Amino acid sequence: MALHILIDGYNLIKSDAVAGVQDTADLQLQREALVRRLKVYNRRKHHPITVIFDGTHASGPLHRKERIGGIEVRFSPRGQTADTLIKHMAARQRERALVVTDDKEIARFARLRGSTVVSCREFGEKMTHVQMMDPEASDPEESVKNGWTPTTRKKGPSKRLSKKARKAHLKIKKL
Repeated sequence: MALHILIDGYNLIKSDAVAGVQDTADLQLQREALVRRLKVYNRRKHHPITVIFDGTHASGPLHRKERIGGIEVRFSPRGQTADTLIKHMAARQRERALVVTDDKEIARFARLRGSTVVSCREFGEKMTHVQMMDPEASDPEESVKNGWTPTTRKKGPSKRLSKKARKAHLKIKKL
């Protein structure tokens, strides 16, 4: 079963979960920085990724749908919010979708439709981990400066999760 990652773009940018995205106040540059980070992630993981931005109040003409380095970038049409577009895509793809958002309403809706939901912080950590493992993306010394150090320390004893939680965990593990 293919895993399609649906990302609430502005939610991820504003969450400060992805390093280097909020280095500028210009929203266009923030979007471009996020897409660059997603391209690095996609180069290693090969999951289809769609990042959805709110185009309702955007000034000037925006391309509603474009592909940048394997990442599908979509803007919601005028009169529709990105939340509505994300919900529609999650409802259509059901268990194939993994939704990245901190928006509780979107998360609840997606879970009810069978999609797996991941917080922006958790997805940001996964992206950072993948970027550190990608020799083309960053300097290994920089990753140690950012606070991550490799470890073999194991967690405590586990407790068996429900079947639904185990399925969600398997999807998240694929990230």
